[in-house]
Amino acid sequence: MTPLNVPGPASEPGPTRPGRKLGPIAATVGSSHRAWLEPAREHYLASGRTLSDLSVRVPFAKSKLSELLRGVGHYPRWEVIHRLAVELDIPGWPLYRLWKQAALDAGKSRDWVERSTEGAITLATTRFGPPLEHGALRSIVEEGYRRYAEAFLHDEALEAAVEDTFAILWLSFDDALASPDIRRYAWNILRATVHAKADHRDQRPVLGDAAFDTVALRAHTTPEGQATQMAESLELFTAISKLPPAQLDVVILRRVCGYPYAKVSDLLGIPLAAVRSDERHAKRFLDDTIELPPQTGGPTP
Repeated sequence: MTPLNVPGPASEPGPTRPGRKLGPIAATVGSSHRAWLEPAREHYLASGRTLSDLSVRVPFAKSKLSELLRGVGHYPRWEVIHRLAVELDIPGWPLYRLWKQAALDAGKSRDWVERSTEGAITLATTRFGPPLEHGALRSIVEEGYRRYAEAFLHDEALEAAVEDTFAILWLSFDDALASPDIRRYAWNILRATVHAKADHRDQRPVLGDAAFDTVALRAHTTPEGQATQMAESLELFTAISKLPPAQLDVVILRRVCGYPYAKVSDLLGIPLAAVRSDERHAKRFLDDTIELPPQTGGPTP
């Protein structure tokens, strides 16, 4: 999987602290590990706390805390993450969800995960509600997020991508609120999460089987018509995967999901003019690459 790198507003510099500056996240850290590690680091950097101070309260050796916050060494047990979350005021439930998924991705057994929660079971299993704004945004965009994810993923991976998106958003919600547009901030998380879980070819996410259930394909009722459209769609989706991220998003939401311009604008958090511009540029590229099939029964403007 590709590293998860969620674009967002630059964090305000935390208070000056004594000692050596915290090093960057190790290049070997995978996407699911980064999903919780990056927000945890942001909470630490914004807190003004020092590793020496935290090592007394957690307790964990200062050098080990530094390794933990850089993703170096053994994958950390939940007891340590739990204590760190309490000290840094990090929401427990979304942190636990992302920590658990990353542990399984790192090859840890479910027994190891369960044993690792000993002594911190309440925080690990209790769902404290997210901010009201988080819930309101989720109710508006969740269906669209799921439809987009269906173009790349299926079954458990699809569900995990959507749930992980809202967990990451919860962990970084202060940054989301401070961003120019919370919808754009959240969409960037979704895209990064989905693409990290998708199959890749030439370092580009590959559209999955569900993408073939397009409006154009459903419009054909005969096996011959569907077979022809399937071949055209395969060529089309190969070309779509080569589009820049912004154009890729618009084309999937418009051509695969069948959403009108206004809905795409709301999901992406960008102006209508930007949606239309991205679609025009994408269509020009696709026209130059393949013979683009007509958008029969496609989305309305």
